[in-house]
Amino acid sequence: MSRSDAGAQYQRIHEGMRAYGANYREFTHRFATWLGLHSTDAEALIEILTAEERGGTLSPARLSERISLSNSATTALLNRLEKAGHIVRSREHDDRRIVTLRSTPRIHAMADDFFGPLGVKVEDTVMGRYSAAELRRFEEFLADVQTAMTAHLAEPGPPRPPELG
Repeated sequence: MSRSDAGAQYQRIHEGMRAYGANYREFTHRFATWLGLHSTDAEALIEILTAEERGGTLSPARLSERISLSNSATTALLNRLEKAGHIVRSREHDDRRIVTLRSTPRIHAMADDFFGPLGVKVEDTVMGRYSAAELRRFEEFLADVQTAMTAHLAEPGPPRPPELG
């Protein structure tokens, strides 16, 4: 592959990932609207539901990191979600100071209703076209991109631009 072909391929892949990110944000926004929530509240719900789907849980501190909110803003968000019946907070660890966030069965079912049809389309129609080996390579690629992005986010950013006149 020539350097210009590789550059063009990089641009297409980059645009595809950017478009995926935009679509993901739009689905989050639509989920929020569907539930009558602020988009940040829906983003938090998605983080809690995703952790549960992977067999884990989130603490308020970890959720705060995942959605880039202060601890006090996260507490206010969790109060709203708990009041709406979307989540429960529990103390399941030996260290009783650790709080675990769990979705309620009702919100889990609602999320399945909202996201399920898309999941079926992606899994059956899109992923079904690729071999297990191709999907493993794609997983590796995404993991590598995520690692690079996480490392870059940990670095100090450029200095702020001077004020515009």
